[in-house]
Amino acid sequence: MKYQQTVDQIIEAVGGKDNIKNYEHCATRMRIILKDDSKVDKEKAENVAESKGYFFNTGQHQFIMGTGKVNAVYSGFQAEMGDSGESSSGDFKDDVYQNLNPAQKVVRILADILVPLIPVLVTTGLLMGVRGLLLELGLEMDENWLAIFEMLTDTAFAFLPVLITFSATRKFGGNPSIGIVVGLMMVAPQLPNAWAVAGGDAEPMRLLGLEVVGYQGSIIPAIVAGYLISRLEKGLRKFVPEMLDLIVTPFVTLSVTIFTMLLVLGPILQTVETGVLDGIVWLVEAPLGIGYIIYSALQQVIVITGLHHSLSIVELGLLSDTGGNVLNALGTASMAGQFGAAVSAALLMKSQIKRANALSSSVSTLFGITEPLLFGVNLRAMRIFFSGMIGGAAGGLMVSIFGLAASGVGITFIPGILLYTYSFSAMIQYIVVIAVAFAVSFIMVRVQSKQIKAELNIEA
Repeated sequence: MKYQQTVDQIIEAVGGKDNIKNYEHCATRMRIILKDDSKVDKEKAENVAESKGYFFNTGQHQFIMGTGKVNAVYSGFQAEMGDSGESSSGDFKDDVYQNLNPAQKVVRILADILVPLIPVLVTTGLLMGVRGLLLELGLEMDENWLAIFEMLTDTAFAFLPVLITFSATRKFGGNPSIGIVVGLMMVAPQLPNAWAVAGGDAEPMRLLGLEVVGYQGSIIPAIVAGYLISRLEKGLRKFVPEMLDLIVTPFVTLSVTIFTMLLVLGPILQTVETGVLDGIVWLVEAPLGIGYIIYSALQQVIVITGLHHSLSIVELGLLSDTGGNVLNALGTASMAGQFGAAVSAALLMKSQIKRANALSSSVSTLFGITEPLLFGVNLRAMRIFFSGMIGGAAGGLMVSIFGLAASGVGITFIPGILLYTYSFSAMIQYIVVIAVAFAVSFIMVRVQSKQIKAELNIEA
């Protein structure tokens, strides 16, 4: 066999055949999961014949072979392993998951649930940005065309819990159809619209003395609902007779999940939202611009939770009290930071397909929609996300120095420049804020390129 020496050296470096739990290969690398990582001889691993490098990441020992060669090495490895240990016929992804630490598991779960939805969110985000830009430029639309445009732009985000509950239920092993129905119930028109309540245009519904609203735009609650559905289904099937399973299991699963979401989790989230909003007001008023820096760093964390939709009431309050909306400038700085980190990370990717997907996930950020970027790129490696936070903080510092604030609400990033047309200097300052946040995060990712490549499994 041509690469027999390479195969033998890999097996010796990882502690022998008996220590190999699972293995597979990608386009350039052999990936091996071990029973005991402490048995690896790192020096031998780094000096395997024909290998261009070795690294350990997300529970996998990876040997960089290169395109084409890796297939031959894998075939030889497979032949050498024979029936020893657990062959690669097992579920490699499940074994990888078992080797992740808790934080990595959470990130992987979020990615598995949300990445399939990215094409829809990107498209809708772009349409929403275009609509906001056209309306701010003064384009006149009659009510019929405006309704059609709103259908194109608002549907996916208004029914986002439906998409996420479906995807989460499928991820956790439940019935996706029940996930769809629960998601629809979470945004049913019979419930007060969460955005309307946040804006003061509607009042929460009261049930058993508790305030209840819809879950429009929510992310975390929808994931929790999907998890509840799958756990309830699996639990019920342990004792529900097969003859009654078709009726009892869906009925109990759906009923318990939706009432838990409305009467238990709903009020808790309402309390959390109130605390978050009060905390943001306190933070913005902190002296020496410290609050601006912290808020710009953390604003996209709020987006991940879905609580950012409630910020409109704070923005309106700021406009009423001060005549300016500083949260708009700070939010844009936070977006620009994450955008710079994502673009920098995308440029580290040698695969044209992966790079194109990462960049396309980032485009909607230019129009103020960051979910595709966050879940498709930045949260896949926490170094990228934290680099974006640092960039956002730098942008927040510039907002503090300039004393910059928007003249309205509703649009950010490129369309948002229209909210700063009240003076030429304000427009220039707004652009500088974006540029600084972008540049700082871009450079931060570059500085950590070696570690980020390892996290993303990119060949160095």
